[in-house]
Amino acid sequence: MARLTTYNVVIGMIVATGAFGYGYGYGIFITSIGQAGFYKDLKLDPASSYTASVIGAVNALFGFGAALGSIAQGWLSDWLGRKRALATSALFSLVGAAWTAGSPYLAMLITIRLLHGFGLGMLICLVPLYLTEVSPAHCRGVMSGMTVMGFGLGFVAVGWVSVATFYAHNETLVWRLPIALACVGPLGLLAGLYFVPESPRYLCWIGKNDEALKIIERLHCDLDDPENTAAHAEFMQIRAQVEKDKEQKSGYILMFTKPSWRKRSLLAVFMMFASQATGVNGIANYLLPIFGALGLKGVTPLLVYAIYTVVGTTAAFVACFTIDRLGRRKLFLIGFPALALNLLVEAMLQRQYLGTTNQVGLRAAVAFIFLFIILYQFIDAPSFVWCAEIFPTTIRAKGIGLSMFSYFVGVITFTTPGPLAFRNMWVPPLLIQHPLLTHAFHSTWRMYLIFMGLSLTCEVIVYFYVPETRGKPVEEIGALFGDEVVLHMTSDGRGLVEKIDGANVARVELVETEEHAQQV
Repeated sequence: MARLTTYNVVIGMIVATGAFGYGYGYGIFITSIGQAGFYKDLKLDPASSYTASVIGAVNALFGFGAALGSIAQGWLSDWLGRKRALATSALFSLVGAAWTAGSPYLAMLITIRLLHGFGLGMLICLVPLYLTEVSPAHCRGVMSGMTVMGFGLGFVAVGWVSVATFYAHNETLVWRLPIALACVGPLGLLAGLYFVPESPRYLCWIGKNDEALKIIERLHCDLDDPENTAAHAEFMQIRAQVEKDKEQKSGYILMFTKPSWRKRSLLAVFMMFASQATGVNGIANYLLPIFGALGLKGVTPLLVYAIYTVVGTTAAFVACFTIDRLGRRKLFLIGFPALALNLLVEAMLQRQYLGTTNQVGLRAAVAFIFLFIILYQFIDAPSFVWCAEIFPTTIRAKGIGLSMFSYFVGVITFTTPGPLAFRNMWVPPLLIQHPLLTHAFHSTWRMYLIFMGLSLTCEVIVYFYVPETRGKPVEEIGALFGDEVVLHMTSDGRGLVEKIDGANVARVELVETEEHAQQV
């Protein structure tokens, strides 16, 4: 089978800086709304329903911009190629981050947050798209999982940068500097793209077969396979399947007309929306006021949030390194009911102890929020991997775009009402102890029960409709949805066979030609 090389890993890490930029850019607003300077500079009352609506609008417009970006990259990456599309999305993200940090007025901040979301929405689609197309089948989970690891590290950076700036005397610097640092991820990606080759699957799709083969040989160079038979087999399978798939036109509308494409599209839309239906962003976006309501004061909510990001990202790494061993489907089937149980316990704890001085109960509520993000990673990581690998090359960019559009619709759905749902907690850490800002917390626990019910519903759908894709070359995954697979890889990954009705009928030999490979 194709070997995972150091070069392959380095290329993946460079591209994953785009995911880091997404994680940082998305997460930075979570900590900004926990700073007193944010409210003073923008002349907002942190306890008012108007402020809650404004915060909800900022999050919703970011999600809307990201949703538009996810759809736009489907055309852009097929037109310009994966590499140039990555560069374009990095530029949008860079401009959006810089402009958001410098916005002097609330209206400008809200508007530019949409532009920032547009760029990051493209990035978070293009990273798993590229990683899927350059990964060997046997370790595609961990390679494509670099997307989740990347944006997890972005959240970690947000948490600790916010803790560090908390001690600045300038209250404007406290919340604007972390936002300005959202430029780092896109800049790193732009610098690193010089060393990144174009996706070989995209090159096959546009007819540049010689260039595609050279890149595959370099990506999977194996000293134990001096004739590169595994690379040649992979190339032949990619080329044959792409030529077959190109016989049908592609487009967002057409993705819902062909039955096998429609099934994949609907499941991808479901899968990414399902990850949001767990309530992860409906809870995480408002963790600082939640922690404040649970009795944490001063810098402690920021510090606890920073630790929360470390715990969540560590769990994401563990999940990514187990995807190829346990499979995507098994992690889904374990993750959704585990989250549902966790949400039930959290609801009961907050119902009983929120607004009280019972330290044991309040600490237990914080602990189960930490457990929530650990369990969530075993849904989040395989969701990104699964949705990126199930589509054929001809519609992969659009398929990922469609799935991420659904993801951001979920973000809007579950974060927009969050400020009002958690309004009684809507106080920055510096002000939480003010006696005039004490509220009753009797109803917010019901939100967790809604997320619990949605998680259980998702479990049922996964059980009946989501197939396992572990270890299969992406060209062969189509068979799970009813597509014809032209060539199948042998078990050792160094040869190909044709199959008719599941029976091996002919081995395909690899023969050097003017284009380096042909079927005999």
